[in-house]
Amino acid sequence: MRLEGTSIAVTGGASGLGLAAARRVVEAGGRVTLIDLPASAGADAAKELGGDARFVAADVTDADQFAAALDAADAFGGLRGLVHCAGAGRRLRLLDKDGAPGSLEDFEWVIRLNLIGSFNALRLGAARIARRDEIDGERGAIVLTASVAAYEGQIGQIPYTAAKAGIVGMTLTAARDLAGRSIRVCTIAPGIMDTPLLARLREDVRASLEAGVPNPARLGRPDEFARLACQILENGYLNGETIRLDGALRMAPR
Repeated sequence: MRLEGTSIAVTGGASGLGLAAARRVVEAGGRVTLIDLPASAGADAAKELGGDARFVAADVTDADQFAAALDAADAFGGLRGLVHCAGAGRRLRLLDKDGAPGSLEDFEWVIRLNLIGSFNALRLGAARIARRDEIDGERGAIVLTASVAAYEGQIGQIPYTAAKAGIVGMTLTAARDLAGRSIRVCTIAPGIMDTPLLARLREDVRASLEAGVPNPARLGRPDEFARLACQILENGYLNGETIRLDGALRMAPR
């Protein structure tokens, strides 16, 4: 799929990995709709990216809001791609320090944002991409975001691990399901990426994280995620795969 002149939606597009992906799409000549929460910096990000970018506020766990945002992206040139980056974690132990059970509410919050949000991205995104005519045998593609925590979740990450493992598990099934519509699905599983959240860490903590990455011994760059996301969109033979982007990192238990 050629990105030039193509409409792509990016969730979590106001910052971090999503903003980097949106920037790459615009640089390739595409049109991008940033989808993020109302309180995000999405409007400023779209302004920075220029006339080929739009911001639409929506919560990806709210089906009506998300559908309306994707309709706006569809109206911005006919939606053919979705890069779904929206997500977050919340620390949770199975038993707290006093032996009390962990919070079911916190577990459900993480599952809803990450896993149900990804299911919404698949079903709502595919419904709009499927309206397009085929070009070179495909209508479009959806890129989901998991995490290396799907494979090596650390202590305190149990809801995040469950959600991200669910995304990995959905990837091949979704690709098979949407094959008849000529829509591809892939997932990126990033390692430790240098997002605004990690930018707030002390330098010694960042140095310790960097030292744990075999090669290159540094944090991943958002643009490296963005380049891979765009390659998935562009490469018509990438389908049904989860790709780790982690410098050969394998997370320790804590």
